[in-house]
Amino acid sequence: MQDVEVIEDAGAAAAALDPVRARLLGELAVPASAAGLAARVGIPRQKVNYHLKALEAHGLVELAEERRHGGITERVLQASAASYVVSPAVVSASAADPGATADHLSAGYLVALAGRLVREVGALARRAGASGGRLPTLTIDTQIGFRSAADRAAFADDLTAAVLDLAARYHHDDGRPHRLVVAAHPLPEEKP
Repeated sequence: MQDVEVIEDAGAAAAALDPVRARLLGELAVPASAAGLAARVGIPRQKVNYHLKALEAHGLVELAEERRHGGITERVLQASAASYVVSPAVVSASAADPGATADHLSAGYLVALAGRLVREVGALARRAGASGGRLPTLTIDTQIGFRSAADRAAFADDLTAAVLDLAARYHHDDGRPHRLVVAAHPLPEEKP
């Protein structure tokens, strides 16, 4: 089971977003049979089987094992990932195109960058997983409190200078290209 799977197919996205199927995916973090799931979620086994077949057709669930009980074979399934993210490319080919947004300081540009990140890293992770490898990545995630807009602007200037210095120091034209994205946004207020 993968940690996170990026859904790139509209049919798979529709299947995963269906409320009943989304609930079954959540329950299948632990492998279960249709009968076991039916008892857990209170839906008839036949309906559970119908939904599981749709999820399996899109690769969102996979066979964990088969158990024989007399002349009957019970299929035990599990979710293909612990969680799922739908790529913006499912909605529109241009959905994750930061080049379509002129204002690089806008929320729209940041969202487009995040969408492109999901699309690109999802495809790279899928390729790495198919070949049995791991995708080398670097993530820095932190919080910072700015007392004023002037502090935020000074931080942005200092960060830009530091990143440009590091990029100039480590960049090689014949090296494998990597994308570096640095983003900042206000944290949403937590609801009680």
